[in-house]
Amino acid sequence: MRSQSSAARDLDARPVPLGPDSLTWKYGGDNRGFFIALWSGAIQNMHPKLGAAVEEHSEFFKERWERLMRSVYPIVGVTFDGDRAPQTGAEVRDYHRNIKGVDRNGNRYHALDPDVFYWAHATFFMGIIIVAEKFGGGLTDAEKRQLFDEHVEWYRMYGVSMRPVPESWEDFLVYWDHMCRDVLEDNKATRDVLDVNGLPNPPFLPIPDLAWRHVIRPMVAVGYTWITVGLFDEPIRKRMGFKWSRTDELLFKGFAKLATVALAPVPVRYMKHPRALAGMDRAAGRIPADTPLLEAPRMFAPPVDEWDDPKHYNPYRGECPVHRGQRPIGTGSKS
Repeated sequence: MRSQSSAARDLDARPVPLGPDSLTWKYGGDNRGFFIALWSGAIQNMHPKLGAAVEEHSEFFKERWERLMRSVYPIVGVTFDGDRAPQTGAEVRDYHRNIKGVDRNGNRYHALDPDVFYWAHATFFMGIIIVAEKFGGGLTDAEKRQLFDEHVEWYRMYGVSMRPVPESWEDFLVYWDHMCRDVLEDNKATRDVLDVNGLPNPPFLPIPDLAWRHVIRPMVAVGYTWITVGLFDEPIRKRMGFKWSRTDELLFKGFAKLATVALAPVPVRYMKHPRALAGMDRAAGRIPADTPLLEAPRMFAPPVDEWDDPKHYNPYRGECPVHRGQRPIGTGSKS
């Protein structure tokens, strides 16, 4: 791999897909990432321009589970699709081409603004660091630097400007602190993400509606929000007005340790997202290298009347649903 001092600024470098020898494959695509899903959505939306784009263009809050579950597939694919990763990255990039407008302060925004697009990527990268640190046993400084170098190559898969990419892991930490202290804001898009009181029953779990609404969801709302606040940097907690005591910190560390110990014996194959696992199987020769990429199941497809909207990842675009207005059920892969 190129040294980091040149990698981030090598604008003409060809994308080099990550592989099984990378730490990103070891720590990324991990189902423990669902511990930080609320953190990820909130911290992304705190960017003023990204938050404005979500407020104006996203239908996320009409289909929270479906949007979350399907979006993970191509995001994971950018790191685990092997030689096809640059194509996946370009597809993800192109979903954002028409997302633009003017925010409430009269400032123009575009989802492909280099600073905006890199911020979203930075949260994905930092998410891997957090999951490994909090729920995966920890990382050495050398591993963090290697993961940073790999995140540069990961970002290169999108085919966008490399200008905002910091030069080193240490520079990234300065960038992250600056964003948390000086740039991110408390806005409607962030508050909407954090409000899970109206979260619908997960369509992929056999939970009775009454049990979900009156027992499970209230506990999820309190517990998941508490975990998310624990994951926030202190400047973010202050900006959002969240209290975090020494007792909270001790309880959070205990929870993270318990989760780490409980999940440690689980085989890797059960901890990886299906798209990541498919990539690992191709690389190991367990399935043919040209096996079609694994796509999100049909049950997570966008609302039928938005199937042709170019801002949606939809591997079933062009297919005619059997019943208009209903979300087709089933699974499948895209050739």
